[in-house]
Amino acid sequence: MKVLVTGGAGFIGSNFIHYILKEHPQWEVTNLDKLTYAGNLDNLRDAETEPRYHFIKGDIADRELVDGLLRHGYDAIINFAAESHVDRSILDTSPFIETNIKGTQVLLEGARQYHIERFIQVSTDEVYGSIENGSFSELSPLSPNSPYAASKAAADLLSHAYFQTYHVPVIITRSSNNFGPYQFLEKLIPLAITNALEDKPIPVYGDGLNIRDWIFVVDHCRALDIIIQKGEDGQIYNIAGGSEKTNLELVYQLLGLLNKPKSLITFVSDRPGHDRRYALNITKITERLDWKPECSFDEALSVTVDWYLGHKPWWLRIKSGEYAKYYDRIYLHR
Repeated sequence: MKVLVTGGAGFIGSNFIHYILKEHPQWEVTNLDKLTYAGNLDNLRDAETEPRYHFIKGDIADRELVDGLLRHGYDAIINFAAESHVDRSILDTSPFIETNIKGTQVLLEGARQYHIERFIQVSTDEVYGSIENGSFSELSPLSPNSPYAASKAAADLLSHAYFQTYHVPVIITRSSNNFGPYQFLEKLIPLAITNALEDKPIPVYGDGLNIRDWIFVVDHCRALDIIIQKGEDGQIYNIAGGSEKTNLELVYQLLGLLNKPKSLITFVSDRPGHDRRYALNITKITERLDWKPECSFDEALSVTVDWYLGHKPWWLRIKSGEYAKYYDRIYLHR
């Protein structure tokens, strides 16, 4: 199989490329990535010598570039490329509209023109909004509460329309919060780990009681692999780890693993429109595709902490660059 992975230099995309190259010796992977602030080719150094892996720097919203690529013939597109940080979407919505909506449209149009056999639109549980009790199914209405979530919901609806109108073989996936190696430092788990290692404040929004369901990134990659091979065109599949934690519980657990004091926690003003709780029902993917999460949360969190402990040069390079200014702007001056 010849696969085009967009946004493959990011967190989930790079983990997916590592997974596919390992699990499918006959597959060929092309990584199209714009290399914005969160795209990092250091995530894929181990893949650079693999003849089945190719990297192209470019923007998914560039129609000419995308058309030129797809002319070479691909069996599948897996679209990870997205602006994905809620805080940044609150500061400036423009990049989210450009990449998450326009970029998805360009890819969908390319898939239509060049008869791509499988198009996976990788989305998020945030499109459903917040839920106090129970969990969202794939039939739940979309009710996004941040510009980021709204842009992803728009991309999902556009993907669905391309399936209904043009019969583009689209599958939409919506996952809960991912964690694991190579995650960019603006996200809670790597932010808490690396700040704790430097004895710096760990910002926690509001009262810290917002609830997220966490999934280890390898489990997410395994689900996507199964969906590429066995998923039904036009369907939506929720993917989640079944590990709900308040943000405060999570930070406490990380501090315990690192043997760091709780006094590092710094409560900051809550994010505008901050969803209280996300939860996904994964009955559909479990029953129809025989997938379920295999990695226990506690073991996967320990593996993640060990990875950041063993890759200090990786995250120090990030902290010394553009991220440092952004962190100071967003978290410490709220």
